[in-house]
Formats: sequence, C-alpha cells, structure tokens
Amino acid sequence: QHVENGDFNWIVPERFLAFSGPHPKSKVENGYPLHSPESYIPYFRKNGVTTVIRLNKKIYDARRFTDAGLAHHDLFFPDGSSPSPDIVRKFCEICEGTRGAVAVHCKAGLGRTGTLIACYLMKHHRLTAAEAVAWIRICRPGSIIGPQQHFLLEWRQSGLWAQGEAFRAKQQRVGSGPTGRDGTALGVSRILARVDDISLRDPLGPISPSSSSPSLHATQIEDYEEQVEGMGRSGPTQGDKLRALKNRRHTR
Repeated sequence: QHVENGDFNWIVPERFLAFSGPHPKSKVENGYPLHSPESYIPYFRKNGVTTVIRLNKKIYDARRFTDAGLAHHDLFFPDGSSPSPDIVRKFCEICEGTRGAVAVHCKAGLGRTGTLIACYLMKHHRLTAAEAVAWIRICRPGSIIGPQQHFLLEWRQSGLWAQGEAFRAKQQRVGSGPTGRDGTALGVSRILARVDDISLRDPLGPISPSSSSPSLHATQIEDYEEQVEGMGRSGPTQGDKLRALKNRRHTR
C-alpha cells in the first residue's frame, strides 16, 4: 500500500487491484511519489493482471500499457462524483469478459475506483452496500467517500442484485460465469466469511473493526470530507487531497 511502492492494494486476490493513477513519468511531486505506467508492468505481469481500467482524465498514453500486452479501457467520470448507470454497466461488462486480474485506477485510486469495484461485488457476490464498502475499506483504507457512499447505500443495491440474478441465470444456461486468473470461480464470499463482524460506525462512516495495516485515521477522513463538501471546483480535487493526506499518513 505504501505510496513509494506504487500505492496499490488487492481488493479481491487475483481479480481486482486498486491503484493510484500513473503519471507520464516517475517523479516526486509535493512529497508524493508518482509512478509511470512502466513502473507497474513487471508487477502486473507477475501477478496475472491483464486489463487496466482508467476512470480519471487522460494524463498518460494508454499505449504504454497496451504495447506491453495489457488491455486498457477508459471510463471517465468526474472526481468526487458517482458513476452513471451506463458507466456501471460498461465496467461490469469489461470485468465479466476479462480472464485474469483487472487493475482499476482513478486519480488516488480510492473514491471512483472503490465505488465501481463495490458495484461489481454487489452484483456478482450479492454483498450489501455496507458490506462492500466495509470490505473495500479494510483492503484499501480511505476508499469510497462522500456522495459515493450515498450512491451505493441508497440507489444501487437492489438494482445490482437484480442484475446479478439475471446474469447468473443466463450463465447457468450456458455453463459459465466470471472467473479469476486461473479460470476458477471467484471466492469473495469465502473471504468475507472469515471476517466475523463487518459493520459501519454509522450509515456512512468508517469501518469497525479497523485494519491493522497502515491506514487513514477515521477522523482524518471525516475532516477531509467536510473540506471537500465546502470546496468549489477551482483548487485541488478530491484525488489531490486524498493523495496528500495518504502521503502524510505514511511519512509519519
């Protein structure tokens, strides 16, 4: 997870990896290490990542991944916002058709990235919105904040469950379904079964229990959300703020 090592976390082993958005070249900017696409490719190859999905604006050439043999898709939506139904549908379709692991990023790899991965887990593994948010925050602390939580908790759960049931019924007829790197069915429910108590402190608050890995403190996230809600469109974006906050946490 450390920013100097690429700032990425597996959400589902061998299936979904969330990471901070690459930059045109590796450098340190305002104390935050930025990494080029080439910095990730050796790890991706070693760990079965076959597809990259970018959710933020284009700041690097996608050919730097595709020339290395990785598929690359763009599904842009604004920083701090929630995805449209069309974006959710396209994301799920890409992942459903991908054999291997999918690496997903926005700017910080937290808000937009976590939201879409949560949608997939709700659709295909019938997680509740609260379970999906909690699990992703355990794996990648600081994920899914502000209106994105409302989007998942209030609008998407029942619809994604219905879509998942329809998808599974269709796949049963043809004898296939979403698979991981080795072609085996994904075991998200088995992973979650090992977590005795996944809960939210409040409907939109941070998870409890907290992860033992380095994380963003709950009060820091809450303070940040208040700052974002009061910001205009000028100035730092949500992704900028999250990156800075995460870097401060890891350099203590």
